[in-house]
Amino acid sequence: MSPYLLYPLSFLAVLGLLIVVHEWGHYAAAKLLGVRVEVFSVGFGPRLFGFRKGDTDYRVALIPLGGYVKMSGENPMEPATGDPGEFTSHPRWHRFLIAIAGPFMNVALAVGLLTALYTVHFERPAAWDEPALVGWVKAESPAAKVGMQPGDLITSIDGLANPKWEQIYYKTALNANQPLSVVAQRGGQTLNFTVVPEPVGIDRNGSAGWTPDEPVEITALTKDASSKDMPAAKAGLQVGDVIAEADGKAIHPLAALQKYLQETKGKPVDFTILRHGKEMKVAVQPILDNADGGKEPVYRIGVISYRVKVLHLPLREAWSTSLSENRKSSFLVLELLNKLAHGKVSIRQVEGPIRIGQAAGDAVEEGLQDKSWFHLMELVAAISLNLGVFNLLPIPIMDGGVIMLLCFEGLMRRDISLVVKERIYQTAFVFLIIFASVVIFNDVSKVFFSGGRLP
Repeated sequence: MSPYLLYPLSFLAVLGLLIVVHEWGHYAAAKLLGVRVEVFSVGFGPRLFGFRKGDTDYRVALIPLGGYVKMSGENPMEPATGDPGEFTSHPRWHRFLIAIAGPFMNVALAVGLLTALYTVHFERPAAWDEPALVGWVKAESPAAKVGMQPGDLITSIDGLANPKWEQIYYKTALNANQPLSVVAQRGGQTLNFTVVPEPVGIDRNGSAGWTPDEPVEITALTKDASSKDMPAAKAGLQVGDVIAEADGKAIHPLAALQKYLQETKGKPVDFTILRHGKEMKVAVQPILDNADGGKEPVYRIGVISYRVKVLHLPLREAWSTSLSENRKSSFLVLELLNKLAHGKVSIRQVEGPIRIGQAAGDAVEEGLQDKSWFHLMELVAAISLNLGVFNLLPIPIMDGGVIMLLCFEGLMRRDISLVVKERIYQTAFVFLIIFASVVIFNDVSKVFFSGGRLP
């Protein structure tokens, strides 16, 4: 299937599923509590097709970027008639349950999907759960500029004691151009640094320039642009081999190997390889290659070293791990939004529909090729969680805004006037339109002007 067809179809399928789940939450809660539902719509705008059953018109609409459930008397700009089937005729705790049911279903879907996935496939980078021992520091990077070195053990970052590499990654990614206090052990010394991660890549995530200390274990062998074997494969290297030395020098992690290859200027390199516990010597001659689309070709031998752990968790452990991962991701979303509101991170770190469509297309394409749907399930869970968290933000016309106004009305023991509500909703609508426009423009600029890729 053409990627220009696969990507939008994948996006619409994923988004459609999440919309149905979200709106079904509102719908089910409303029906359970006796509120009349007039419309259940996937999409906005003119009705394309659907059917009517009872009081409800179930429809698919023209604009596939959302959906809604319309309940009788829900519009705050319309005066209430007192009909018991109207939304406003019900007590505030009923309205609260209906409002929170949509986000709840998205969060429940995320937790359920990851629980099911983790029982058969729990995958994460091997270094993420390890102590933050630095294996390599990029020249001229923020970490290098303050004097950090390979072998330093990070014992604290931004007040977080004994961090693992996963925590280090998110701390630096969400703090581009923001100073981070770092404490490290070097030999018997305790050293204090202030590292300011620099924004990198089209998403402008923060990077300090350090890399975990881990062996160069070959997890894949690559080919050149003409699909021919690269030097490593030609020399007989295999997946599972560990590159221990290069020209007699200990070499780890992969970034250190990449730097050393540039220093050789294409001269043959004598590697010491560990294979099934046995040591062997292999000579490999790097070649200039530009397979990753960089501006300049670099010397490569054609190996990938991306170590991951893949486990099969018992159901109870899968459930608790799913809860933990979703809770962690929720706080990261909230931290990103908080920093965005205070101007501490770039709006480019927020992904919009185009980039989400690319990710969905990649995951579906991987599933079609390898019959492996793990990454698609992870993506659907992540988007569902983000949708649930975002909808709980206290922005009027969103679920969180409805909940916020209900809480205010409960404290005041009276309804907010229709005139005030109308102004609140109009302002919120303008804000959301502006925000959505900025995010979509961001996506377009990433794909067309900042080194991103088309499908």
